[in-house]
Amino acid sequence: MTKLDTPIPAVAMTATDAAPTAEKAKAEVRGLNFFYGGSVQALKQINLTLAENQVTALIGPSGCGKSTFLRCFNRMHDLYPGNRYEGEIVVQPDNTDILGPKVDPIEVRMRVSMVFQKPNPFPKSIYENVAYGLRVRGVKKRSIVDDKVEQALRGAALWSEVKDRLQDLAFNLSGGQQQRLCIARALATDPEILLFDEPTSALDPIATASIEELIAELKNKLTILIVTHNMQQAARVSDYTAFMHLGELVEFGDTNTIFTNPSNKRTEDYITGRYG
Repeated sequence: MTKLDTPIPAVAMTATDAAPTAEKAKAEVRGLNFFYGGSVQALKQINLTLAENQVTALIGPSGCGKSTFLRCFNRMHDLYPGNRYEGEIVVQPDNTDILGPKVDPIEVRMRVSMVFQKPNPFPKSIYENVAYGLRVRGVKKRSIVDDKVEQALRGAALWSEVKDRLQDLAFNLSGGQQQRLCIARALATDPEILLFDEPTSALDPIATASIEELIAELKNKLTILIVTHNMQQAARVSDYTAFMHLGELVEFGDTNTIFTNPSNKRTEDYITGRYG
């Protein structure tokens, strides 16, 4: 993709031109279709560009394909037989199609980490939760693992709260702390893209605010794609917003434009609460 010195224009895009010209693109989704069980089509010709070091929110009614789309980015669908991708997700700077048949899904998941709707710490210590991905990668030197664990916990704004009890079970943490631990676990392998699937839906308002503040800090280091049903949250945390409906990308553009002056009637109806 040609790199320009101008920022991404604040113009809402329709489904046919849903690829804003970014100062620097991190990933380009090209003609993506996805089929469950090989025949049930869940995504239809998705074209979208993720800008580097920006937050892109996916919004839309339940069952519209948001989470399905999100999980294409780390090949999560590969875990179930019969699922099928068509199209490309090309990640920069190495121009790799992460859906390509020769690309190892395990390596994709190191580059593209995911944080799920409910905190899902492993039944291990706080330390071992964060170190898990490093061990999968074959990192054995204790000093390196120690440094990476501390770095990840600091990145998730959790280090000061747990540094004196790293060997405690992760289940002893509060819900908000467990979610930040899961973020630390995702950060430990130095991902380039971080996926969030409704990361605050199970949390109280205080913990939610903490996660949202963290997202704002994390985008300085990586690119973020977040699914949320909370449109206020999408407006608060994202730079760009994509509206999906029935497996299609209806509209995509600058978040402020999408929420104040959408170009598609379906987008306007959803945002104003006429359906959803």
